[in-house]
Amino acid sequence: MGRRQTESDLGRFALVALLFMGAISCCMLYLFVSMVNSSRSAAWLVRECVGIQMGLVYVILGCFVGIESLAEINLVRNKRIRWILDRRDSGNLVMWTSGHIFGKGEGVVGLETEYGVLRIKLFADCAPHSVSYILELLREHYCGGCQFYRAENRGSFWDSVGNHVQNAPFGPPFALIQGSLEAHGIIFKEIPREGNHNIRRGSVAWVGSGPGFFISLANHFEWKKAYTVFGFVLPEDMEIAEKITQLPTKQEVWSNINVSVLERPVALQFQRIKSNS
Repeated sequence: MGRRQTESDLGRFALVALLFMGAISCCMLYLFVSMVNSSRSAAWLVRECVGIQMGLVYVILGCFVGIESLAEINLVRNKRIRWILDRRDSGNLVMWTSGHIFGKGEGVVGLETEYGVLRIKLFADCAPHSVSYILELLREHYCGGCQFYRAENRGSFWDSVGNHVQNAPFGPPFALIQGSLEAHGIIFKEIPREGNHNIRRGSVAWVGSGPGFFISLANHFEWKKAYTVFGFVLPEDMEIAEKITQLPTKQEVWSNINVSVLERPVALQFQRIKSNS
């Protein structure tokens, strides 16, 4: 039974065609040099053979450079296709289309804590570098060292849906839970600035370039778009985040700002979410 021609097949065909064309070019140049040798005097050859030889070298080098460039382009393209369309984890296929993961929760991953699972919708279109790192943690089935270590409730400054109370200060407390997604044994590369979202209730964002991150319990429009938002917690799971802010904390001062640090950090682990969850 025949099969549909893929881009990898086309790449191999183009490579073979280029090799064939290069061989033909070299043969034609050899014939030309042979005719010149038979029809020109020895004196002319003494003056011009260097140029002819260099021309032959340039043609051959050009052939190999072209072949190498084509091979490199083909390799990069194939890597890109595999990253976009075929990300495998222990034999389970995850398909990417328009920035969403289909078949395993449609772009939703679970952030498991001892108090429940926070389901997070990822912004793969707006924050591809961030999402790539999250999927790496998901693929490794390991997030040792990932934790929440700071928790501050809404106090009387924001209402239950995250809106700021008029004339109230903007903190502290700052209505957020903060932690780290730096897993032991996994090299973390700084995340470039990406996305263009305001911080709203449920937003999941990096602190700077990571690996520090936070989940907001309020609409922090006063922060403008200062942080890379790479996802949001589903509204029905925000009660889990609220529960974490009620845990025992101790007061510390970071850069002249009073913060509430958890007496016992909350460990985190990413997990796949099925479509019917």
